[in-house]
Amino acid sequence: MSLEKLLENPRIWRGSSRVASQLNRQTGLASGYPKLDRCLPGGGWPPAALTEILTAQYGIGELRLLMPALAKLSAAETHTDATEPGWIAWVAPPFQPYAPALQQYGIDLSRMLIVRPKDDSELLWSAEQALSSGTCAAVLLWPDELDDQASRRLQLAAEKGHCWAIAFRPLAARQQPSAAALRLELQSTGQGTRVHILKSRGGRPTVLNNLLNLSDRFL
Repeated sequence: MSLEKLLENPRIWRGSSRVASQLNRQTGLASGYPKLDRCLPGGGWPPAALTEILTAQYGIGELRLLMPALAKLSAAETHTDATEPGWIAWVAPPFQPYAPALQQYGIDLSRMLIVRPKDDSELLWSAEQALSSGTCAAVLLWPDELDDQASRRLQLAAEKGHCWAIAFRPLAARQQPSAAALRLELQSTGQGTRVHILKSRGGRPTVLNNLLNLSDRFL
């Protein structure tokens, strides 16, 4: 019997087709950058999961990359029984978030929380509690260290609270294992910011050149 005839048999389960169909459904949070969304399974940021963004330095567009999605989350109800949008929690940011710029991008400042933990262990505990609480739409964190076990705890907490977790890490973390559903590396170029998708659950690595123009990189 030929392969074509065999595949026509209704009792044959073609797993790859089913997986592809599931991944092609719009299940992600739109990033606001169609070029990026086309490379992400689900058509956007993975919700209820951990995303890691690796950079050599801050201020090359890492926050600008998140603004469209965060603005949407700060104005949307995270659960069907919610009476107001979820919180956007910033855990140990290395700078004071610039309110006028955030407002310009549509962030509702009344839905922002800034947490200043004493040390890295308190940072991870704070992030985990915020993620699993069910009241946050997104949690951004800047840990000095994040081992595989800690990343798994954050991933589980994000799933429990149906919350988007974003961890900003140095480029050296690229060689370390992580439970994150998505890992991006951002690099500054003469024309803008290059985004390298290192790991994408259900997807594949790819490089997007100049996703952010130089004029976009004030956040």
